[in-house]
Formats: sequence, structure tokens, C-alpha cells
Amino acid sequence: MSKDRKTTELEEGWEYMQNGISKLKGILDGSLEQFSSEEYMMLYTTIYNMCTQKPPNDYSQQLYDKYREAFQVYINSTVLPSIREKHDEFMLRELVKRWVNHKIMVRWLSRFFNYLDRYFIARRSLPPLNEVGLACFRSEIQFLFLVTKLKLLYVGQIGKERDGEQIDRALLKNVLDIYVEIGMSQMDHYADDFEAHMLQGTGAYYSVKAANWIREDSCPDYMIKAEECLKRERDRVSHYLHSSSEIKLVEKVQHELLVVNANQLLEKENSGVRALLRDDKVEDLSRMFRLYHKVTRGLEPVSNVFKQHITAEGTALIQQAEDAASSQAANGGVQEQVLIRKIIELHDKYMTYVTACFQNHTLFHKAMKEAFEIFCNKTVAGSSSAELLATFCDTILRKGGSEKLSDEAIEETLEKVVKLLAFISDKDLFAEFYRKKLARRLLFDRSANDEHERSILSKLKQQCGGQFTSKMEGMVTDLQLAKEHQSSFDEYLANNPSTRPGIDLQVNVLTTGYWPTYKSSDINLPAEMARGVEVFKEFYDLKSKHRKLTWIYSLGSCHINAKFDQKTIELVVTTYQACLLMLFNTSDKLSYSEIMTQSNLSDDDLPRLLHSLSCGKYKILSKEPNTKTVNQNDYFEFNHKFNDRMRRIKVPLPLVDERKKVVEDVDKDRRYAIDAAIVRIMKSRKVLGHQQLVLECVEQLNLMFKPDIKAIKKRIEDLISRDYLERDKENPNMFNQLSAVVSSNPQLLKINSRKYNFLLAQACLMPYAMLPCYYYIISLKYGYAFRHVVSSDGVTLGGVAIILKIGSLMEAEIPLLRFSFP
Repeated sequence: MSKDRKTTELEEGWEYMQNGISKLKGILDGSLEQFSSEEYMMLYTTIYNMCTQKPPNDYSQQLYDKYREAFQVYINSTVLPSIREKHDEFMLRELVKRWVNHKIMVRWLSRFFNYLDRYFIARRSLPPLNEVGLACFRSEIQFLFLVTKLKLLYVGQIGKERDGEQIDRALLKNVLDIYVEIGMSQMDHYADDFEAHMLQGTGAYYSVKAANWIREDSCPDYMIKAEECLKRERDRVSHYLHSSSEIKLVEKVQHELLVVNANQLLEKENSGVRALLRDDKVEDLSRMFRLYHKVTRGLEPVSNVFKQHITAEGTALIQQAEDAASSQAANGGVQEQVLIRKIIELHDKYMTYVTACFQNHTLFHKAMKEAFEIFCNKTVAGSSSAELLATFCDTILRKGGSEKLSDEAIEETLEKVVKLLAFISDKDLFAEFYRKKLARRLLFDRSANDEHERSILSKLKQQCGGQFTSKMEGMVTDLQLAKEHQSSFDEYLANNPSTRPGIDLQVNVLTTGYWPTYKSSDINLPAEMARGVEVFKEFYDLKSKHRKLTWIYSLGSCHINAKFDQKTIELVVTTYQACLLMLFNTSDKLSYSEIMTQSNLSDDDLPRLLHSLSCGKYKILSKEPNTKTVNQNDYFEFNHKFNDRMRRIKVPLPLVDERKKVVEDVDKDRRYAIDAAIVRIMKSRKVLGHQQLVLECVEQLNLMFKPDIKAIKKRIEDLISRDYLERDKENPNMFNQLSAVVSSNPQLLKINSRKYNFLLAQACLMPYAMLPCYYYIISLKYGYAFRHVVSSDGVTLGGVAIILKIGSLMEAEIPLLRFSFP
């Protein structure tokens, strides 16, 4: 820089700059004159000189202020008057034109004042020139009444478009872009000057529309309009509104159309959610989900109605079955099976709704689950839902069942039954009923297909766990092994003709632990049968010397030929019935007491058996007196005159209702399960309050059954009395676990070792084995005493059974000490 450069005064320099600014204004107003390179360089140099002079002639701050002032003067003198004199759409066009010119002016002046921007502004941390120039446009327009008029204009344009009029979308986009550009990537100006007013207008517009539609339209028509409005608003954003407005705009429309009138809309008498569900309006329900799933908690009222509707339909089915069962007692079982089929169909129907209409939303899965749990756990004609479901499975799986289905249909039905089981709280009760019916199907060869039996067990195992189906799987496996035993027995008889008992004998050897408990009595078998039993014992002892057979004659069946006067008829009867009939081979007439003495049957079984033979459908025996009940003073003789058109008949026994026994067995098992759960919880927690203990116990057991709170409290008291727990001395509502406690009075168990294997096998199956206890046993073996510390798992207990079985066959007093460890 030359040391003798002339100092440029502020007035002189600014006058020159104003001439340049005036020329720029002319160019913006349409003048064809342009800046030459020399003019541009002189304007830049003037600013440079004025900023680089030594103080007090450094006019950087003054030039910065005059830069702002130049824009203010231009806007007030030229821009605002030109905008004011226009109206409606023309005002918006003029605004866009002036904004374009203003940006050009900012760009040129920023170049003239570039040195100021590079050094002075940077050092002082002032707003850049470009930002100052753009901000002037906003501030000068905003503080005049013109801004209100402009807001009304472009919001009015949006309103016209909503009412169906055509508008210049490109013009509106250009107007709104002004707010975005003024903000310099900040959306504050757009949000404050336009968006807030637009959203307010949107809310008012749709509030009026919603009030009219809710009065005039049905729920489906209202939703169609609401969906179309939301689509148009999103389209509006894509064409001229800023993308940041979409969420706020859609939420505003949703609030006015869907939230404000939600209850009135969803509960419309003839077209609300209930009506749509009742009339199977799948498309309308899908639209309702699409609309409300985007609204915060918008689906909750819909899912509540969905749950209520399913509950009402399910309860109606239960009531219909109850009425049908009471009016037609004879066909009650059929009606109950129809009920299960209808519940499955109901589940399929509404599962389709959940997947198709409600897109598998968890809220609707939960609503459906809760609804089915309500009515699926009701009783019908005294039968629990668990029993009904087990009976339905039996109907599907047994030969000659009422359900005639293909293999694919059976598989599909079994899959649905297992899904239905998830809604039943008493799963342990279902398991016990199912096990009883499975046993009858397997033992009496009534199972239609072994593959189906294994298939449902696999599905149940997947649904409820391996422990749920372990015994049932053991039963199926047992039957396969039993067939192998029978083949070996037949081969044994073929190789040893002298041992043949003279009758065809088939024996199923089963594992005691897998099967339900059956009543066994020491009936006096006829010689023919007794010979068959002895032959099989000899055969079995050759294969397994350390196992004891316990014969359950009550499950056996016999085919015997009865010679009547007119013809010989083959009778299919139970083993007990056969034993009674064969007494008449040696006696023409027998009294009730004589039959009891010779058969060794009790008063519990004998009346039922004699009733089936003398008072039932087939009167094989004649009874004196000829009444319909069996008394201890009655006499019986073989009815030679009996005849039937069939060559083979099955003499049925009167049905015995096993429901009460099953329920009692399940209740007993539940007590053990509750005990085990309490001990497990206390073992891990050591100290726990009463309420928390009950809650954790319920949580653990809920997978299999819904425990009764009173029963839990009773079991807690029992465990306290047995020294597993104790109440805290200071706080009775707190429980402590007791460690290393030995019972003070050792219990003496009188065990016949010949029966011990059976008893111990039963013990292994009891849930009591889950308790963390250890047993200290003194056993006898050839006169020597052995001590065994036995854990409570079934494997080790089974091992002890073998040890004791090898020992002396005399009755032994075995002291049993129980220990429990932490």
C-alpha cells in the first residue's frame, strides 16, 4: 500500500457507494445497463480503502451499519409500496418477485462489501452480510400490518384447495420458500410466521368438517373421508409445504377428525366397531386400524370393543351348549363336542381379523387372548373346559369317533386344539383327563392312528414343556415295547408247546410310573386264566428277574363262547365279568354272597358287574327277584333262553364317572406343586414377606394352573409346621427359610420289600419329589444294615428300590430320617 494514499472520508465514500447502489436498484427494476469491471472494482476498492484506513478514519463499523440501512431504505421506499398496492394472488406474486430481486441485491452488495465480511465481521463475530441482508426483508415486512394480510392470503389459498378449487401450487411453494431461505437453514421463521397460523387454520377447518360428518355420515363413510383428507394433506406437503410440517399437520388433522370424536365415531349404534365386527366388514375394520394405529393410544378403544365382542360371542356359545345339554341330557356329550368345534371356528375367525385387519398388532392379540380366557374357563353341564377339550381330542383320535376327518384335517384340528389349550388355566387338569383317555385308547386298541397320537404329544410338548408330556410319551413308548413283549411271548409258546395255557393270552407289560393308577383286587381267577398268568410269569422271569409284575385285571377283556339254547354267541366282556360268568360252569344258581366268596370281589365292584350281566341291555344272567337293582339277597342263574340276532355282542359295564377322582388327584398334586414352589422361592430368597411369597408362587404356577390364594396360605402354614419355614419373631408377615433341620422324631416306615418297587415308582412320579429334601435310609440286606443318603430325584430313588428289593423278603422296620439343606 502506498504511504501517501489519500484518506477517503465517510461521506465522500458513502456517496460513491450510493451511486452504485442506485444503479443496482435500476438494474433490478428492469434497466438494461450493467456494471462494468472498472465500476465493480472501484466500488470494492472504495469499501476496502475505507476499512483499511488508520483510526479514526477506519469506517468499518459505520459501513456495516449503512449496509443494513441501505436495505431498510430500499424495502420501505420501493418493496413495501409495490406489495401493498397489489391484492390477493397478485400480492403473492409481487412478494415473490421482490424477494427474488432482494436476493440479487444481497448477493451484489455482499460482493461490494466483501472485505468488510472477511475481516471486520469475522473479528467482531457479527452476523455475516448475507444474513443481515436477508433478515432485513423479514423484519421490515413482519413489523407492518402487511404480514397479517399475507398470512391470510396463503392460508386462504390452502383453504380454497381443500374446498376443491384450483390454486397455483408453484406460487405458494415460492412464497413459503421465502420463510425457509430467510431462516438460513433454521426453521424458526417458517414455524413462527407461517406454520403455527396454518396449523391453527387447519384445526378450525377440520373441526367444522368433523362436526358435520359425525352427524350425517356412518362410521365407514366418515373413515373414508378422514383417510382421503389425510392423503391429501400429505400430498399437499409434498407439493408446496416444507417436509418438517408433515408430522405436525397430520397430527392436527388426526386430532380433529379421529381423536376429538373417537368415542362418538367408534360407538355409532348401527355402524360403529361392534356393528363392523358383527357384519364382518373386513375392509372397514382394516381402514379403522390404518387410521387409528398412528394415533397415540388410538387403538385401545378399538381393542377393548374387540375383546368385549369376542367375549360376548364366546359366552353365548357357552350358554347355548349349557341350554342344549340341560334340555337333551342324553346328547349332552355331543353338544359339548359341538361347542369345542364352534370355539375353534370362533378362534379361526377372529385370528383372521387379527392378522388381516389388525396386522398382527400385539394389542389385538392380547385382547383376543383375554377374551378367550374369560369364556374358555367356564363349565358346561358340570364339565370343565379342560375335560371338554380332552374329550374332544379323544373323539378326534379314537377309532369310530364322531369326527370323520382326513389325516390333514385331523392334524390341522389338533394344531388348533393345542392353541386353544393356551387359554385354559387348568392345564394340569387337562393333562390328567387326556392321560386317562389316552390310556384307554392305547390299552383297548382304540387309537385310530399312532402318528396322530405322537403328533399331538409333540405339539403339547412344544406348547407346555417336556414335563407336561413326559408320562404320555412314556405310555406310547410302553405300548410299542408291549407289542415286542407279546411277540416274544408268542414265540416262546411256539417253541415250548407244553407250556401253552390252552387259551389265547395277550399281555401288555407297562411301566407303573407312566400310567394312571388303577384299582387292583386279588380276584380269584378261573383255572384257565390262572394257568395263562403263571405261564406268562415264567416267561417274564426268564427275561427280567429283578422286576415284579402287578396284574391289573380291571383293564383286561375276554372273548368267551356262551352256549345258549338257540345258538352259541361270542361275548366280549371284561376280565371281571368273565370271571363271574365262568362261575356258572360249575353251578346252576348262585346267591350274591356265594358269588362274592368265590370271586373274592368287594361290595364296591360286585353290584356293578352283576348289574351289567343281569339288568343291562343283554341279560346273560337271570336274577331273582327280577328288579332293576342288585341287592345282597338276590340269586343269579345262567339265562339259557337268551338270544340275539348278532353272533358276537359286547356286554358293556355301566359308566363310572371318574371326574371326581381325577379332580381329587389333581388337587393333591397341586398341593405338592405349591409346596415345591414355596420351598424353591424361599431357598433362593431366604427371607420374604407374605404378600411377595404368594405373588411369586402364583407367578411360578400360573403356567400349569391358577392356584387358589387360600390354598397357598394353607400350604405355607403346613410347611411351617413341618419346619421348612418359620415366621419372623418381630414381623409375623415375614418368613425365614430353615436350614439343616432334622426331624426330632424319626418316622418308622413299615415296608414290605416285595411291594417296595411299586410304591417307590409311584413316589418318583409325585411332585413332592421336587422338594429339596434328602432321605437317610437304613435298609436291610442279608442281615446287614445299609445307610443311603438319597436325593429327591427319581433316578436315585429308583436305584435304592433295586437295592432294597434284592434284600430280605420279610417285612422290615426301616427308620426314615428327613433332612433339608439350604
